[in-house]
Amino acid sequence: MSAAAAGTGATVPLVRVERLRVHFPLRRGLLFERTVGHIKAVDDISFDIAPGETFGLVGESGCGKTTVARALLKLVPASSGSISFDGTDIAGLDAQQTRFFRRRVQSVFQDPFSSLNPRLRVHEIVGEPLVIHRALRGRELRARVERLLETCGLPASFASRFPHEMSGGQRQRVGIARALALEPDLIVCDEAVSALDVSIQAQIINLLSRLQSELGLTYLFIGHDLSVVRHLCDRVGVMYLGRLVEVASAEALFAAPRHPYTRALIEAVPVPDPVLERRRDHKPLPGEIPSPLSPPAGCVFHPRCPLAVERCRAEVPALRTIAAGLVACTEVHRAPPTSSRPGARPGSIPAP
Repeated sequence: MSAAAAGTGATVPLVRVERLRVHFPLRRGLLFERTVGHIKAVDDISFDIAPGETFGLVGESGCGKTTVARALLKLVPASSGSISFDGTDIAGLDAQQTRFFRRRVQSVFQDPFSSLNPRLRVHEIVGEPLVIHRALRGRELRARVERLLETCGLPASFASRFPHEMSGGQRQRVGIARALALEPDLIVCDEAVSALDVSIQAQIINLLSRLQSELGLTYLFIGHDLSVVRHLCDRVGVMYLGRLVEVASAEALFAAPRHPYTRALIEAVPVPDPVLERRRDHKPLPGEIPSPLSPPAGCVFHPRCPLAVERCRAEVPALRTIAAGLVACTEVHRAPPTSSRPGARPGSIPAP
């Protein structure tokens, strides 16, 4: 068992990702037959998700979060490494096993409008998985769809509507109802609330929390909004340029982030109090994110890291246990942990 799994107290994780790499070939030439390099979207990451847990992935755009989700959903193949679901490596599933796997793993997408077929009514959208996998028809199908809508906070009358006749929050509830149709064990939420208004975000987050407690769901939650991640997730993994740099419980991560990149992410969040915001000495990270086509040698974060030393340019740091989590940094033990600033409200993002 990995240290990540051990931290949750779970004997057998529902999801186990080990040494996962997803590299996309870059092809050129008249017929794109010549491979000139590989985009290292995900490069050697490992983590576990326990049953009933919400595991969050955060990081800048392009760091590989969505590629991890797509690999877990069996939408893109792994270049190396493995992904196990309920003890079975998903790469070795045959057609029938993959069909059963699809029932147990569902997803909720970022844009609730583009993820719903505009030509179908809600009862067709939510009922399609039941028709394909459960062969439901007629009144039984209609009754099941209406129960799913009511579970997600929508009246049964919405079953006859088209997606364009609903608000963004209502469409996302339809997307969640569709994900629940086959009674999955794991739901991958890829930026599931980022396209919604703040007030609607709170409603969807509360809905996800209620469904998890009632149905025993497990979530992989990908997000940019750190306050949402802190509220919803049990553990959080921080990614940078295709690698995991820190994994810890949400409480420990936001109270005392250990990796320099994690601290920079949290410090970049504005403080709601304008007086404290003016007083704080926030220094943005220097430089730009390197290209995943040609990542730096050694630690991928070293060109922008304030703690970098010569060994960081040559040595690739492995995730190792430090304090309450896992940190991939050879120098982090020399820096004291960052704690929440005065003035931060309970449940808010800690300030530097």
